[in-house]
Amino acid sequence: MLNLLRRGAPGFDPQTPTTGWRPPEDAVWIDLKNPTRDEELAVEAALGLELPTVEEMAALEPSSRLYQEHGATFMTATLLSHAEAGPKSVPVTFVLAKGLLVTIRYDELRAFSVFAERAPAAGLSSGSSALLGLLDAVVQRLAEVLDARGDSVEAASAAIFDRPNNKRFEELLTELARAQSVTSLTRASLVSLARLMSYATLASEIAADPDCSAHLKSLQSDAQSLTEHASFESSHIAFLLDAALGLINIEQNGIIKIFSVMAVIFMPPTLVASIYGMNFHHMPELSWPFGYPMAIGLMVVSAVLPVLWFRKRGWF
Repeated sequence: MLNLLRRGAPGFDPQTPTTGWRPPEDAVWIDLKNPTRDEELAVEAALGLELPTVEEMAALEPSSRLYQEHGATFMTATLLSHAEAGPKSVPVTFVLAKGLLVTIRYDELRAFSVFAERAPAAGLSSGSSALLGLLDAVVQRLAEVLDARGDSVEAASAAIFDRPNNKRFEELLTELARAQSVTSLTRASLVSLARLMSYATLASEIAADPDCSAHLKSLQSDAQSLTEHASFESSHIAFLLDAALGLINIEQNGIIKIFSVMAVIFMPPTLVASIYGMNFHHMPELSWPFGYPMAIGLMVVSAVLPVLWFRKRGWF
């Protein structure tokens, strides 16, 4: 899909490129979302560039992700997608060329659609301003994700340490694991964006505009602050996971302790009952009038004595 954003337009203008297609004069952003080969060829022919392939976008080498070619600046970052359900990292390429911003992506990203709707208020005038505005929206989106995860982590923390006796740990552990996954992916996106922003300073469109340079420095500062916050959240989640597992072990040890104590308590009465249940003919107690009450009393005493001993030692 080829979407085009014009100056002052409220949202994308879908395009169906034909032979000899050229972007209109007032275009500032061309967004290629799951593009077909014909759409890629049309943009390449219009701008005189060779767009990166999916494999090149997913490569980890900086030379494949950040480079300049034919007067255009190519920058690829790994961004968080579907944070609420099934979070994953997807590569997105940003290209500054001939006063236009070209983005290539193969997944839905909320920041892109939100920024396209707010574009008229941003007063976009060029591809560099569109790039900085889009990066601003992406950073803001990641901040919202971290904030939402932080709230869920705080709720899980309260539930762990103020947990009712009948509350199970499965849901809490699942929520913490999900929060850890989203936080890690968010931090990875912020690190990738920080590297992209550092390279963006080399783009001639940004270096020649003091306002764009100042905006980019502000974004770099925001990304750095969010990265530190994501690291803190990750450490906090790791602590909560350890605390939850520790409390689970304490509960299990308490349960095992109870069973162990009960086994020891009932062991002497079982021994007494076993002895007097053998029914040998020459057992002296068989002819005693008080043999049965004596056996019952002996079992009770043998059960009470371990209980008193355990209580004295503080084990029960």
